[in-house]
Amino acid sequence: MNSTKNHVNPLFKYSGYLSGLLLLLTLFFSTTLSGQTADDAKNFAQCKACHTIGGGKLVGPDLKGVTERRDEAWLIKFIQNSQALVAAGDETAVKVFNENNKIPMPSHALTDDQVKGILKYIAAGGKLPGGAEPAKAASKKVETATPQISEAERYVNEKRESSHKLAVFAIISGILVIVILIDLMFTHILKAKWISYVLLLSALWILGEWSWDVATGLGRQQSYQPDQPIWFSHKVHAGQNQIDCEYCHFTAETSMHAGIPPASVCMNCHSQVKEGKRTGKKEIDKIYAALKENKPIEWIKVHNLPDFVYFNHEQHVKVGKLNCTECHGDVAQMDQIAQVNTLSMGWCLDCHRSHKVQFTENNFYGSYKKLHEDLKAGKIDQVNVKMIGGEDCAKCHY
Repeated sequence: MNSTKNHVNPLFKYSGYLSGLLLLLTLFFSTTLSGQTADDAKNFAQCKACHTIGGGKLVGPDLKGVTERRDEAWLIKFIQNSQALVAAGDETAVKVFNENNKIPMPSHALTDDQVKGILKYIAAGGKLPGGAEPAKAASKKVETATPQISEAERYVNEKRESSHKLAVFAIISGILVIVILIDLMFTHILKAKWISYVLLLSALWILGEWSWDVATGLGRQQSYQPDQPIWFSHKVHAGQNQIDCEYCHFTAETSMHAGIPPASVCMNCHSQVKEGKRTGKKEIDKIYAALKENKPIEWIKVHNLPDFVYFNHEQHVKVGKLNCTECHGDVAQMDQIAQVNTLSMGWCLDCHRSHKVQFTENNFYGSYKKLHEDLKAGKIDQVNVKMIGGEDCAKCHY
């Protein structure tokens, strides 16, 4: 009996450990081999504008097998900021840059883990495990069947419609004022004078509202939405394809103006992408025509300020670290760009009074010693634009 017991018990004793070990190994290998989430596919969406996985060269090279050809650490750095590697003289980066017609790949604000997820997604042939992609395809179909208007576009449309209705009421009120005055002075059709006075006051109130709306809008272009020479959708480029704003508006960090992209920038992609899903070849052909005729595309500027106002994009984008959407609205959800905000002096001052400056991490503000001392002493917990001269008239008017 004792020999039987000593022979059997070890099997039972270690079988639980073996089962647990097998389970852990299974989970480890399944995670290592797949390790994919819907976020990886979402992050890869910004790569689709220029790359395919097994579909051949587009604007950039085919990414199939790239994880086997290149070291992961190098790929992470290149994807995050390819031009930094090129500028540093990295041989591989320079070679890739030259092989692809010296078209700069935009920088991507992705963490190391996010890039690793993208690389796994590429290695898996652009597929996710567990049927995650069919759900994505279904949502895309719904969006195509029922196009959604963005909040910014809805606001602009409502603002424009409201102003139009007020103008119509003002015209009617103006006519009513003339009719009532003629009746009071000459015709005397309305015997009850109080009715005439009520109508007159109501009409004058509407005219006052309209006058205020027009007066406060002088020099401003809120809801301005001009037709452009080429139908260009920011919703497709900045939203669907996730092209960084500064890829096209490449002087926003280094100049007073954000810059309007020349046709040559458009051709970085459209030398390969020659047809749009919604516009066919018609609109893209206009880019080719501009290049052939050696004429610039005459884009119409949407966001304008009066001549007596100084505004510098570099100061706000590079130093102030403002996101483009804070002034321009959610352009990634707009087909046709419109001015969403008033861009009035009051609107700018409200921002200066409330916007927190990235003070301690920014060498630009090193000369503000008193504010640095106050922060260290706990006298203030943050620095806003007002505290560094954001309300001084000469900052914007001189």
